Amino acid sequence: MTSIYLVDDHLLMREGLRALLETKNYNVIGESADPTEALADILSLRPDVLLLDLNLNGRSGFELLSELQRRHLPTRCIVLTMSAQPRHVAEALRMGASSYVLKGSAGSDLMSAIEAALLGKKHLGPDVADLALQVFTKQDQEDPLSTLSPRERQIISMVVNGQSSADIGVELHLSAKTVATYRSRLMSKLGVSDVPALVRLAVRLKLIDADDMDAARGRRVTDVSRQVS
Repeated sequence: MTSIYLVDDHLLMREGLRALLETKNYNVIGESADPTEALADILSLRPDVLLLDLNLNGRSGFELLSELQRRHLPTRCIVLTMSAQPRHVAEALRMGASSYVLKGSAGSDLMSAIEAALLGKKHLGPDVADLALQVFTKQDQEDPLSTLSPRERQIISMVVNGQSSADIGVELHLSAKTVATYRSRLMSKLGVSDVPALVRLAVRLKLIDADDMDAARGRRVTDVSRQVS
């Protein structure tokens, strides 16, 4: 029986997905709202398919997708999200996602995505294919993120969400100095001189929205307060 793991920060969504999948004879072997916890579970449980939301209570599903890619894990990832941003579709596919499904889609579209993933194929519904085409038909130089490595893309997501170099290092098993080097290099590639400018660029590129930016700013202020006290 095909095993599936769910990552979504809404319990009601996970419960609904579990009920739907179990009626289709899929085995939901675990779930989480946190990328770090989910990675540990995936390494242990080795599910066939991962259903992954991108917006995870201030963190990003791209963090987990990057780890799956870096570790060459066999789990097939289907991004299941509300985000209809063309850049998110393109980035997910670049990072190895098998499918990208919008939460407003029919259940049959999700089933088709799972079946395609199990066969090692890509699946994009008509609406998502149009979104992807908007990005892929442009020249790479029009996309500032095209110059970044997968690791740099992972770190930019964590930086703009308010995580310090030390926290990122612990999570990614890197030294704080190595993280700082990555951060300096990616900021140079993107032509920004400080973290606030990096956050503004992330908002413009729709990596995060304004609410996420305010939350990230709050986390950075808290971190500074802790360091002072």
